[in-house]
Amino acid sequence: MVPRLRWSVVARRTAGLASGAATALVELWVLAVIGLALLPVPAWGRQRRAVLRPAGRVAVRLTTIERRRLRRWLDVDAAPPATSRAALAFLTARCAVGLLAGAIFALLAGGLATAVIMLGAWLLDEPAADGGDTGLTVLSLIIPGVVLLYLALQGLVGVVGLERWVAARFLGPNRTEALERRIEQLAESRAGVVAAVDAERRRIERDLHDGVQQQLVALGLLLGRARRASDPARGQELLRAAHEESQRVLADLRAVAWRVYPTALDTLGLEEALTAVAEGVGASLEFAVDEPPPDAVATAVYFVVAEAATNAVKHAGTGRVRIEVRRDGDRLRVRVDDDGAGGADPDGGGLSGLRRRVAALDGRFAVTSPAGGPTVVVAELPCG
Repeated sequence: MVPRLRWSVVARRTAGLASGAATALVELWVLAVIGLALLPVPAWGRQRRAVLRPAGRVAVRLTTIERRRLRRWLDVDAAPPATSRAALAFLTARCAVGLLAGAIFALLAGGLATAVIMLGAWLLDEPAADGGDTGLTVLSLIIPGVVLLYLALQGLVGVVGLERWVAARFLGPNRTEALERRIEQLAESRAGVVAAVDAERRRIERDLHDGVQQQLVALGLLLGRARRASDPARGQELLRAAHEESQRVLADLRAVAWRVYPTALDTLGLEEALTAVAEGVGASLEFAVDEPPPDAVATAVYFVVAEAATNAVKHAGTGRVRIEVRRDGDRLRVRVDDDGAGGADPDGGGLSGLRRRVAALDGRFAVTSPAGGPTVVVAELPCG
């Protein structure tokens, strides 16, 4: 299935490439100055180190700016350079990529300007410069212009991939560091899963002990009083109360079972299950997932939405809750936001449990809840 085009993502990528083209000009000038400064000094020696030392500091600062740009606009979380030499190598490669993006933008601007000029001449019925018919000239250039526009846009998409590759190649960890980081992530997620399971077990035990068990005791007392009642009318009244209490016990047992695993995911699917959650808390739901995600991912998405939406209604004093679930490439993105008072504790029991549940699937989880609101819960889960 072809993923839906998100214009906000397109705008961010375009802004990132445009700003990268601008910074590439600065980097080109800096690299040219460094190269000219190195020309008169020997290949080795104190003089060369005296030039490279400040050049390395400048390169590290420029690399820091590039890392911020990559993180903000292109969603690339690049690591700091290990050495100033690595920063210089990154800037050299990154400068070429930025200049390529600038050249594509220049071609796009030139093509659009030409199209506007020719279209204006056609509409004003002005003769062509060579004496021909302007209308025929415009019509003859439509197909080549559309093809060139498509190639330019594809070129920009390719430049985004080059930006990612350059960042991974020059700023990413080596194979050993990547394996060590992966081992740490797996160890942390495993510990999180164990803690989440233990916390869930404790919560189920508490719900059964403080809720269902007490209701069953009350139900037994009502049945005992009904059996000992000498007045038939009083006995019938006690039996009706016992029947109502049994219905409440069944509802609470069903709620506990749903907290263990929502059976609606198997019978109705993720969208219908989330629709039921949204209707239960009075939230709006935007669901844009073409293919059903894996069961583990669907379960995690359900619990993230249910917990975040329920917390917003119970604790934030919100009047609006918005739930958004959409697929972005090979990841499933979940966002729950409200207009409540904010101040949610990301390390609280419920939210920390969601973080561990998402981390167990190699996902990302973030909570933004400043005092005064709004509260935004975002989770991204791999579903490729």
